[in-house]
Order: sequence, then C-alpha cells, then structure tokens
Amino acid sequence: MAAAGAAAGRGLTVLWDEYATAWSGLHGGFDPRRASFLVRGWVRIAYGIGSWLGRRRVGPMAVTTAGLLVCSTVPLAVLLGRGGYFLAAVLVLVAALADGLDGAVAVITGRASRLGYVYDSVADRLGELAWLVAFWLAGAPGWLVVAAGATSWLQEYARARATAAGMSEIGVVTVAERPTRVLVAIFGLLAAFAHPPLILAATAVWLALALVAGVQLAIAVRRALTS
Repeated sequence: MAAAGAAAGRGLTVLWDEYATAWSGLHGGFDPRRASFLVRGWVRIAYGIGSWLGRRRVGPMAVTTAGLLVCSTVPLAVLLGRGGYFLAAVLVLVAALADGLDGAVAVITGRASRLGYVYDSVADRLGELAWLVAFWLAGAPGWLVVAAGATSWLQEYARARATAAGMSEIGVVTVAERPTRVLVAIFGLLAAFAHPPLILAATAVWLALALVAGVQLAIAVRRALTS
C-alpha cells in the first residue's frame, strides 16, 4: 500500500504489480494475480479505469457517491412502466461498476481510509435497499422483499461483527455475496421486463440464496471463533 500511495503522491503511474499488492492487502491477502480468469480480468479492468479517474483527480468517495446516486434512480426507472425495467437493470449494472471502481481509485490515489471503507459499506446496503424497492414496485410482495433484504443485511452485519471479533474478512465466501446480489437484481429486472410476474421468482431466489449464505456464514464464524 505504501508503494502505491507514494507513487500516487509523486504523480506517477501505479504499476499493476504495485496495485495488485495493495489491493491484496485490502482484501484479506487475496492476490488477484492468482485469481480465476474472470476475477483477475475484472480487477485489471478496475485498475485501468481507476487509473484514468485517478489522473483526473476523482476521489474514491466521489465514485462511491456517484454509484449510490445511480442506485437511487433504479426505483424511479421502474415507475416508468414495464419498459423502465430494462433501464433499471442497466442502472444496477452501472452502479455495480462504480462500486468496484471506488476501491481501485482509493488504492491508486493512495486515499484508502477507514472512513471510506465504512462509507462504501453503508452505500452498498443503501443501494441494495433501492434495488429491492424496485422489486416491490415491479410487483414483488412486500413481505417477501422485506424478508430478502433483512436476511441479506443480517448476513453482512454478522460478518462485520465476526470480523471485529477476529475472523479474517475474506475467510468465507458464501453463495450470496455482493456480486451474486448484483446479478440477481440485474437478471430479475430483465426477467420482469420479459414477463412481469417473474419478479416474484427473482425475489424468492434472492431470499433463498441469502438463507443458504446465512447458514454457511454461521458455520464458518463458529469454526473461526471457537478454534
């Protein structure tokens, strides 16, 4: 992280290896250079776009805020009618891209901070709330939407408390991590665009995955904190 920060401070380009090392330090030691093709490719893309934003003095919190603002427009798009469902899916994708870029900008500019980490986590939860509101406006039952959201948020709260208690942040990957929720939101809205009643199935999938993830996380937390 020091190397990346120093390079950014001197106005120099942060090299890929420097970025990967700094990124790994912020993600529990997970090295993107040894990741799968898809993960490594996404981190590479984020590095490239983040470098472009960093050179234009765009800060990580600005990127996070932009993503949150995009999320807030997702329910508004659904209110446009069935045609708005497709637009809503595109907006979720754009917001997800911004969510991946704020961390890249933070590393490249040497502006990663604890405050930014908290803000990013809060923005993620608020963004998911907006997506679920869009599901409700598209016709999903309110009780099912609330159950899906509450189960996901409980998972993230439990992970945060376990991390504070000493569990490695990346020590467990469940079936309902943030990227999975992004995909459910995108494909759920696209399915509703094709056939509106499918929004019910998308919400049920969100809840089912969150329930399974909760069990996976509970087992991992118990193993990590009692061993």
